[in-house]
Amino acid sequence: MERLRPRGRQMFSGFTKGEIEKMEKLLEESGEQSLNRDFCQKVTKRFNRSSGRAGKPVIKWTEVYDWLQSRLQDLPKIEKRMSEIPKACPSNKTQESSQGPEGEKSPDLSELEFEARSSKDGAWYDVAMFLTHRFLSSGEAEVRVRFVGFGAEEDEWVNIKQAVRERSVPLEHSECQKVKAGDLVLCFQERRDQAIYYDAHIVEVQRRMHDIRGCRCLFLVRYDHDSTEFTSY
Repeated sequence: MERLRPRGRQMFSGFTKGEIEKMEKLLEESGEQSLNRDFCQKVTKRFNRSSGRAGKPVIKWTEVYDWLQSRLQDLPKIEKRMSEIPKACPSNKTQESSQGPEGEKSPDLSELEFEARSSKDGAWYDVAMFLTHRFLSSGEAEVRVRFVGFGAEEDEWVNIKQAVRERSVPLEHSECQKVKAGDLVLCFQERRDQAIYYDAHIVEVQRRMHDIRGCRCLFLVRYDHDSTEFTSY
């Protein structure tokens, strides 16, 4: 569980796309030097005088400073995610491995597979390819994904932190003891017009003797998106 952070100034989110791109470039070139007061004041003056800010609120240098500081803090986490994602694409898989500190073998990220939640129906689908990424004015990162079994017309922009995760692993019959009430699971939901995977929580588990068919335990699940309940083996 993350500790609560002290409440600070509300982040200004009214930067234009061009201003965000310019600040990202400045961060790449100057790093922590971009947090200098004089530096931020010069950038602010340049933005306020540009034609792209005509008719928009005047920017304060503290707003530029806050944006740069926030992005500088988040950059290592975003870079880590973005370095893992492309290597997980089927088209980019390699057999290379690397050695970590003291000769330890680093995890083979090329073997990772991901799933993403569609904004159209809230269901999770396997990711075939990560196409590109972008940063919103809020500072959050999004990635454009292509889902397994779908064409380019179904590509979507999804939030990296909220809608991308490592692919869920199917549970074996012998592993049913690991499932307990309150657990989050990815569960198949079959209806007349659709049959797809949604997040759900285990409400109740009835343990039963296994037979030749495998696990016969009953699991009562509640789907997160519509609160409907379903009992499944």
